[in-house]
Amino acid sequence: MSHVARIPFYTLAPANLKAMINLSASVKKNSLGEYLVELVFLRVSQVNGCGVCVDMHWRELTKNGADPRHLNAVPGWREAPFFSPRQRAALGWADAVNALPQRDDTDAAYAELEKHFDPTEIAELSYAVAVIKGWNVLNLSLRNQIPQVPAPGF
Repeated sequence: MSHVARIPFYTLAPANLKAMINLSASVKKNSLGEYLVELVFLRVSQVNGCGVCVDMHWRELTKNGADPRHLNAVPGWREAPFFSPRQRAALGWADAVNALPQRDDTDAAYAELEKHFDPTEIAELSYAVAVIKGWNVLNLSLRNQIPQVPAPGF
């Protein structure tokens, strides 16, 4: 895989970029709380192999006080003792939704999700998975690179 960006997509379609940024911001301000949304963003990005997003969301979580050891355990969240039942349900849902359409194990994940989230929160969580998967697709397909020095504020 090339380590050179194909195009600077973030400068070529400003209206689309703004819409994605607005959706990302809105899911961080919903009833789920920013920590849980960032945790889901990190997990989906790890599964999809989006280095730009993994770097960004890991930095955001640590900047806001997350224990790096806990974050390093996100790939093994099923075995790690650091996550609450609510976080586990969210991570399970994120994994299941992210796997669509290649694999559909959403029934079991949804049953667990319903124990910890109301219908509005489930919708909000689903939007969070959708928006980060969209960012992952953009970054991966267009070969956006992890910056050596993060942009100010990111």
